[in-house]
Amino acid sequence: MAPQGERPPPSEFDGLFRASADAAAGTAARQAGREPAAAGHVPPPRGPHAAPRHLAPASPPSRRKLPTAAIVGIVVAGCAAAGLAAGALLSGGDDKKSDPPQNAAVSSAAPSSAPEDDGGKKKEPSADPADPALAQAKALDALLKDSNNSRDAVIKAVDSTRNCKDLGKSASDLRDAAKQRDGLVTRLQQTAIDKLPNSAQLSAQLTKAWKSSASADTHYAAWADQVGGKHGCVKGHARPSGESVAGDRASGEATTAKKAAAELWNPIAKKYGLSQHSWAQL
Repeated sequence: MAPQGERPPPSEFDGLFRASADAAAGTAARQAGREPAAAGHVPPPRGPHAAPRHLAPASPPSRRKLPTAAIVGIVVAGCAAAGLAAGALLSGGDDKKSDPPQNAAVSSAAPSSAPEDDGGKKKEPSADPADPALAQAKALDALLKDSNNSRDAVIKAVDSTRNCKDLGKSASDLRDAAKQRDGLVTRLQQTAIDKLPNSAQLSAQLTKAWKSSASADTHYAAWADQVGGKHGCVKGHARPSGESVAGDRASGEATTAKKAAAELWNPIAKKYGLSQHSWAQL
């Protein structure tokens, strides 16, 4: 009961006090990390006239301080990351700067122009088309290429005659070769070579070589006729005769003249890029 002379507070004030107390208790519990009491479990008041609970305001939660070692670690890690980034930038710049010297080295090492593939042989300078001797050199070159056409036939015919074989054919082949040599002399006389170096000597040596060869072929053909006659062969070998001796002499003269002619012709052939010949090919 209320003391005499005092009026008890209305019931709505009591409910208001209870609601305020519950709210304050819930806030304090949350600040203190505790869940507020569930509805329906509010502790009874100490009495109808109990003064409302005055709870001290909860202080804000204090921030946790990082240990000194952790702070130092974070700083060191940040510095390391910055150093790596700077190194990557520097290395990238160095790579770009190093490209031009490398390209320059390759350019300096590479030849300015690829050499012509000449098969390892030095090419002679081409002749001047306006050179009047060029046409004469080409004409004589064509004549010299025909001079060796009957050589193999002559060698075979003479060898067969010495061994008493194919005497009739051998004599015929030798006479044909003589005609071919005479034909070379005729063609040489019809070919102008006066613009060539040492043209007079060259013409004389070629004429002597071919005439001597024709003479040798004619003598060997006559010898083949003799060997085919009575007592021409002795034990499988041709008997020597005046014709064979004359043929050997004329053949020697032809060889000497051919060697001289080759020495005169080959420098001309080299100058104009034409075929060079050994003495045996004339």
